[in-house]
Amino acid sequence: MAHTHSGKEELLKRVKRIAGQVQAIERALEGEADCGKTLHLVAATRGAINGLLDEIIEDHAREHVAKPGLTDQERAQGVEELLEAIRRYSK
Repeated sequence: MAHTHSGKEELLKRVKRIAGQVQAIERALEGEADCGKTLHLVAATRGAINGLLDEIIEDHAREHVAKPGLTDQERAQGVEELLEAIRRYSK
């Protein structure tokens, strides 16, 4: 996914925030935080991961499926990669 290079810094910032959220979940579990707080942390982390995945899927669709000038083979490969990601995402 070479197109992620242009937004690499922003994507890495998001990943680092997600890593911090996962660490907060770990601390909550280790500290025996109440269930409500832990559920909130997990839900927020899941939302952040879903947002990251959505952004990468959108970028992939624009660059490897809808971009003018792609060959039929490149477009077909892009569609297959996109469908595989969606299948895994929806499990």
